[in-house]
This record gives sequence, structure tokens and C-alpha cells, in this order.
Amino acid sequence: MAMAARDPYEVLGVKKEASEDELRTAYRKLAKQHHPDLNPGNKAAEARFKDIAAAYDLLSDKDKRARFDRGEIDASGAERPEHAYSRYRGFAEGAPGERYEYHSAEGMAPEDIDDLFGFFRQGGHGGRGGGTMRMRGADLPFALTVDFLTAVNGARQRLSLAPDRSLEVTIPAGVRDGQILRLQGQGAPGLNGGPPGDALIEIHVAPHAFFRREGDDIHLDLPVTLGEAVLGGKVTVPTASGTVSMTIPANANTGQVLRLKGRGVARPGGARGDQYVHLKVVLPEGGDADLSRLVRDWAQKHPYDPRRGMTP
Repeated sequence: MAMAARDPYEVLGVKKEASEDELRTAYRKLAKQHHPDLNPGNKAAEARFKDIAAAYDLLSDKDKRARFDRGEIDASGAERPEHAYSRYRGFAEGAPGERYEYHSAEGMAPEDIDDLFGFFRQGGHGGRGGGTMRMRGADLPFALTVDFLTAVNGARQRLSLAPDRSLEVTIPAGVRDGQILRLQGQGAPGLNGGPPGDALIEIHVAPHAFFRREGDDIHLDLPVTLGEAVLGGKVTVPTASGTVSMTIPANANTGQVLRLKGRGVARPGGARGDQYVHLKVVLPEGGDADLSRLVRDWAQKHPYDPRRGMTP
């Protein structure tokens, strides 16, 4: 039996009335602490990171957060049974032989429509063996949160459909946040021998600690030392498909953008977008007396104004 998801506020360590900024700060702190890249081989950290990402995904969405606070959805984002009944009253679970009521023809198969007309032509008794009308089962909605790298590269992930029922879902490479995956035949059972409906899986992509996606491209802010920025050289850069070596040109500035071709999001057919690396020059923590003295002497001999031309 699948374990119920923990309260997202508890997972992030924030109060129920926490602001968006407080949620974001808590998520970033915990994500960096438990990110799998920083805890290689640590399954507990990996599981904790997924819980953190799922909690933030729910609470950072204003609509989902409000629905969770009202008790309409649970911590996994799934509809609570009492609300699911009122929202999807076209399908009601029951024992074999019980009647399933539908209030619209949406989702009906062509043969079901034939049955419907036949039903009325025969005065409500149907035209197939004197039985009742066959109808396709309802499509059922589910939500599944995946981590950023799974969405980029694709993978298989298990989804709980009910306390005693789960299945493996193939996440296609490049799936987008909010995209709907249709699993045929995994919805509500049909009526009187009709085919089952489908499961509609809405994908939610958890934010990454340092990658961000724009279309099929990935962007990354890369900290570099003062020496690497001034002198240039090779550095190791993380990408969604593994680490690569990249050359930083001499005299690089904060904000300079370098491109890693084909290191972005996977596309149908095997091609990938690009990764854009935004350089960010970072000075040593706590300061350095030798560096301060060197820069002071250099600045006196080489004055320049990087803000010239900014007067309004």
C-alpha cells in the first residue's frame, strides 16, 4: 500500500500563512541541501529532495494551494474522494452490476451513440439482446509530479491511482509542465460491457536548484573565480545529460553568456536544444588582503568607468 504524501507545509518547514517569498526561500535552501547531485548515492537524500520538490510544486501554485487548504485535494495533488464525486459525478464506483450514471455524451464511443439511439427507438429497452445501453467509461484525471531532469530526459515513474492500485507511467523526454498524458483503458470501467475510459495524467515539473528551462533550451548561472574570469581557462559545467568541460575566454564578465550546443531539452527524433551558461564572477568569501592590495594598486594606475553613459 502506497504511503500517503506528507503535509507540504511540514515538508518545507513553513507556516500555513507563509508568503510566496518565504516558500521560495525555504525550497531553495532545502533543495540545495538534499539535491542528488550533491549527495551521490544517497537514496534518503534523493527521496527527501523529491518530497521537497513535490511540496513546493503544490504550494507555489496559487490555485492548487487554495484547493489543498480547503481540503479539496490531498498532499499529492490528487482529488479527495468526497470532492472527486461531486466534480466527476459522471462516474460512481460500485460493485459489479451497479448502475453508473452519466450526465453528458462527452467521451462516448461511436458504438455507444448507436446504442443510445437504439435505446430510444426500442422504447428504452435497447436493441442488443434486449439489454441496457453500453457506454464508455469516464476519463479520470490524475496529477504526477516529476523532477526537472526526468522531464528533460524522460524516464519511467510509478503513479498511484488508488490506495491498492498503481502503474508505471512512461514520461516522454521533453515533457512540459502542465502537459496531459493519456493512458488508454486506465480510467473508469464502462457501463454494461462498454470499454473503460482513459486516465488523464497532468504532469507537474518540479523546479531545479540551478537549471531553468526556456522552450527547449536550458539556462544556468555559473559561478567563476576572478582568476578564471580574467585569465580564462577550462571549467567543469553541469548539464542535464552529465558534466562537460567548457572554455571560459580571457577577460570574461559577469553576465556574459556561453552556449553549449545540443545540451538542452530532448526533442522528438533525438535532437536537443542548447544550454546557455551565464557567467557570474564570485569573489572569495571573507575577503583577501593580497587581492585588495593588488586591485587597489591596479585601480590607481588603470582608472575606468563602466557606468559611463548611464546619466538620465
